[in-house]
Amino acid sequence: MIYREREILLRIAPGRKVAEEWALVLATQGISASVRRTQEGFALGVPVGDAERAATALFRYVRENRGEVQEEHAPAGSGHLLAGLAVSVALLVLFLVTGSRNPAVLWFERGSADAGRIVNGDLWLTVTALTLHTDVLHVLGNAIMGAIFLSASFRLLGVGLGGALILLAGAGGNFVNALLQSAPHNSVGASTALFGALGILGGLGVARRRRTEAGGRRAWVPFAAGLALLAWLGTAGPRVDLGAHLFGFLLGCVLGLFAGIAFPRPPGARLQWTLGIAALATVFYSWVVALR
Repeated sequence: MIYREREILLRIAPGRKVAEEWALVLATQGISASVRRTQEGFALGVPVGDAERAATALFRYVRENRGEVQEEHAPAGSGHLLAGLAVSVALLVLFLVTGSRNPAVLWFERGSADAGRIVNGDLWLTVTALTLHTDVLHVLGNAIMGAIFLSASFRLLGVGLGGALILLAGAGGNFVNALLQSAPHNSVGASTALFGALGILGGLGVARRRRTEAGGRRAWVPFAAGLALLAWLGTAGPRVDLGAHLFGFLLGCVLGLFAGIAFPRPPGARLQWTLGIAALATVFYSWVVALR
């Protein structure tokens, strides 16, 4: 059955994620496969000359990973959504503790992203500032946005890997912003990390499209979509720190692209727990250093 010119239909998967995983398996065997949506599902096509070798490789893979493939067909659990909501609730609880922005309050005096201090070596401020907010509207907006972007990132990467990369994107965005802004620039808010999560989603989308579309055509679409959301959500308001948002987003794109290449599927539980605990420990340790 011919799927495209000089290409033959190998299998049809009910979901794109499964078809893309099959294409990646074949790529490791040196076989270039394409994924296209059809009325029956997502069709996996391979060059006619590679059809027999591809069928054998894919049959072995599916047989050896039958349990995992069936798991992909199962409805997504609520763990990733609950983790995203948990982070949002944590931001609200922290706001109840720290209150609105006030330079005279210890939390803001010691934990804000003061560009001059960061440039001089107080790197922990790039992390502590992510947990502080200007007022109620600021923290509510970030909590709502966090429940969406964080949950989506956790769904694709796992809570541990996703959380670690989002924290890295947020802290890195604050650091680059401090280098370019210099003193007396001072900022707070989790939005730098949240736009980092948006960038991670864009980077993951680019990596996925490059694996599954001929020549990587339209691979830039997820990045453009993320950039459009950044322009819509991250530039409004008189006190918006556009630099931090932009740098968090761009760093997130790089991290997402790397993760999409290095981890075609979320890593196992051991690495997830290790990275998740490391991310939480980094936030805790940063505040310990800031308040000492």
